[in-house]
Amino acid sequence: MIRIYNSLTRTKEDFKPLVEGKVSMYVCGPTVYDLGHLGHGRSAVAFDIVRRYLEYSGLEVKFVFNNTDIDDKMIKRAAEEGITVKELAQRIMPEYDADYGALGVKPPTVKPLATEHVPEMIEIIVALEKKGFAYVLDDGVYYDVAKFEEYGKLSGQKLEELKMGARVDVKESKRNPYDFVLWKFKKEGEPSWESPWGEGRPGWHIECSAMSRAHLGEGFDIHGGGLDLTFPHHECEIAQTEAALGSGSFARYWMHNGFINVDDEKMSKSLNNFFTLRDIFEKYDPQVVRFMLIQSHYRKPVNFSDSLLDQAKNGLERLHDFVRKLHDTEDSDEIVALIDVARAGFEKSMNDDFDTSGALGAVFELVKEVNKIGNGGTAVLKFLKSVDAVLGICFFEEEEVDDEVNALIKEREEVRAAKDWARSDEIRDELAAKGIVLEDGPDGITWKRA
Repeated sequence: MIRIYNSLTRTKEDFKPLVEGKVSMYVCGPTVYDLGHLGHGRSAVAFDIVRRYLEYSGLEVKFVFNNTDIDDKMIKRAAEEGITVKELAQRIMPEYDADYGALGVKPPTVKPLATEHVPEMIEIIVALEKKGFAYVLDDGVYYDVAKFEEYGKLSGQKLEELKMGARVDVKESKRNPYDFVLWKFKKEGEPSWESPWGEGRPGWHIECSAMSRAHLGEGFDIHGGGLDLTFPHHECEIAQTEAALGSGSFARYWMHNGFINVDDEKMSKSLNNFFTLRDIFEKYDPQVVRFMLIQSHYRKPVNFSDSLLDQAKNGLERLHDFVRKLHDTEDSDEIVALIDVARAGFEKSMNDDFDTSGALGAVFELVKEVNKIGNGGTAVLKFLKSVDAVLGICFFEEEEVDDEVNALIKEREEVRAAKDWARSDEIRDELAAKGIVLEDGPDGITWKRA
């Protein structure tokens, strides 16, 4: 049984999907005004792991991961660059796709855009207005949080105790300081759509309520995102959706991944400790970055450093080297027993709120024990491939090399057998120039990329 820590109830709960055998899952994606940073990568990898393990467990997952392509930040950036908001989004979205792909994140089942769902947003706002949860001011339509008695249930704070958070607009004419905008009236030079209240554009929070409903229906299994989205974004999503559509109309399990910290402080542009994924990829292979991220439980903070990446690189190389030495032979009963233990440990950890740290521990323990006995065979490889379908770190990779490299490796085996050491060394140097490193061992020649 998979158990999930539900941010809404603050407890671990047995996961029981609404529809047997199927999972509906929505994760908040990026606002596409600039390149993705490490925090984006952390969230994408965390929920990629969740999705992959649900699939490993035999469940069919509909995974919705949106792009916010209309937002104050996008409008400002587009104006600075002298382009339209749409042009900015079309330029940045492929960059996210490339970075997430490099991290081994599977494409979502659906990747909706906010601008494609404006009619659905208007429909929800109309329902809120009819029920008395929305009111109109000079600059837009607002949600009256005092009308929703459960406002604050996700963040765990009472309305009167809430502290002003990021992206909470300060406006004296609002009924309550925490009332949030549902619809913003048109300003010169901004994108706009027709609505019952006049031309304008949606507020940030209403976008996800509409997109999740459009693709997953009224009531779905899992809603995920970064811890920083708990308030106000997710709190507001709950309030507006349940007020408009009724209790039980939204997500049942809420999951939030931890922050990326640098020197124990949250990564942010204001502290000048901000790293884009591209910055990091220039120094480290994206596989190493993914491995670094999954070494910690998804709810825990990651204290980022080059040292942490170096440790991840070493650990990943150890796994890769182990796999390269596996033989296409039948494993002994002793090794098969070790695999059974490793599989049980892997699944026990992953069933416990997707504990990748413990799951990796089970894999490394298998590597250690198999090395004591001798190189493993096909059963070990099969097990590693099955768990890599979840972890996505490709430590069983079977890299392709061109015909010329294959021919040189084969020739070197032949000249070594003939004890032609001079030619053997020449071939080693030729392959090194191509980025291929050879390792001679008692079981033959293995290779890896430099």
